[in-house]
Amino acid sequence: MIFNLIYAIRFPDWISDTAIPLPGPLSIKWYGLAYIVGIYLAFLWAARTVKKKEVWIPEGVTRGSELIPNKRLLEDFTFYCLLGIIVGGRLGYVLLYRPEFYFSSPVDIFKVWDGGMAFHGGFAGVCLAVWAISRKYKISLWRWADMAAIGAPLGLGLVRLANFANQELPGRVTDVPWAFKFWAGDNDQLPRHPSQLYEAFLEGLVIFLILWFLARKKKALTKPGICAGMFFLLYGLFRFGVEFVREPDSNPIIEGLTRGMTYSLPMVFIGLAIVWWAAKRPPVAPKHMPDDASPSAKTAKAK
Repeated sequence: MIFNLIYAIRFPDWISDTAIPLPGPLSIKWYGLAYIVGIYLAFLWAARTVKKKEVWIPEGVTRGSELIPNKRLLEDFTFYCLLGIIVGGRLGYVLLYRPEFYFSSPVDIFKVWDGGMAFHGGFAGVCLAVWAISRKYKISLWRWADMAAIGAPLGLGLVRLANFANQELPGRVTDVPWAFKFWAGDNDQLPRHPSQLYEAFLEGLVIFLILWFLARKKKALTKPGICAGMFFLLYGLFRFGVEFVREPDSNPIIEGLTRGMTYSLPMVFIGLAIVWWAAKRPPVAPKHMPDDASPSAKTAKAK
């Protein structure tokens, strides 16, 4: 441990929380940029996926009865998700992690520039967006949920990298050779796990690759709900595991479990249930594909 106190990796001085400095008091932060770019990449990935006819049609089936989103509908969906992430993420942080502070000072709830977003709150906001858009366009809720799931890891990975750039949400004190000394804010400069990088790798890259393999190689999109269920399951497992080396955000609700563990564990069981239910259902094919999606959009809006 004494060795690591001396030789732990010092967080680079040239990395700041500002991505693009602007004249005057305004600037573009890594955190905000990660959200915007992540959501845009998720949209592009979903739009590209709906154009791949082969991933939507089961073997031996040529035409089904269900509608799938097209690019125009995905643009609408992306806006709904953006609102869900921002409002849900902020309210989730207020209610799940620091309710006493914000209830005593309600005006601070609106100071989003001071930081404070919770994944589980943003996740709930996206779930609400999925429900709302499915009712608006009369397209299966699970179709929309799968579309959100396959692109979500792109944004998650970028946000975790922004956490690292901001030197926030660091890991527990450790003597591993790759420990970092974070110096900004209230950090004590003790060697700590770079838990933000662990999460960027697991929640971002690994989940994205698994869902890519399921959707593109195993035709998981022909059984709506599998990709969404796998996202629930994998995120819950990975977040639960990383919590062992991540510094807890606040006092636990259940003794022996961090709040992140408490909020993530239900996702594991819900994800398992969704995957089991979706896998048992027969595969379905879309009624219209994006290359003939104009009738799909008209039908969706007419219902």
